[in-house]
Amino acid sequence: MKIKGNCWKFGDNINTDLIIPARYMTAYSAEELGRHCMEDADPEFPTKVRPGDIIVAGENFGCGSSREHAVLALKGAGVALVIARSFARIFFRNAINTGLPIIESPEAASAIEAGDDIEVDLSAGRIDNQTTGEQYTIAEFPEFLTQIIEKGGLLPWAKTL
Repeated sequence: MKIKGNCWKFGDNINTDLIIPARYMTAYSAEELGRHCMEDADPEFPTKVRPGDIIVAGENFGCGSSREHAVLALKGAGVALVIARSFARIFFRNAINTGLPIIESPEAASAIEAGDDIEVDLSAGRIDNQTTGEQYTIAEFPEFLTQIIEKGGLLPWAKTL
């Protein structure tokens, strides 16, 4: 599975309230949530993010509450992948359950800059920064996680069993 996109860069401890502010928690559709995604961290993000873009962040991405709305907001905004130094465990599980691929890579998260174009090959375990020519090795996604993501999340995947 390959994902190619433009990068947005965020720092450490991007919590679920920064991903989708609590004032929008009455919305349930991913598209509506996506219109407000990351607006408190970067007010331009919701209007400038494009389908297929990639977020690169520091430590503890997705910390805070356990709300799935944060992942839905990212997907609704068109984010195709998140790369971070580390993820909050509940966010990690919510991302997989809703079909959003995420990668822990301290090296890539530190080196990749906003605006870089990257290609990620989850099956080969590689990130290629096409802007700088740098390459990063990542752990290959287990086949069952790839299947869950390709099906759009845990529930759609389970229906195929």
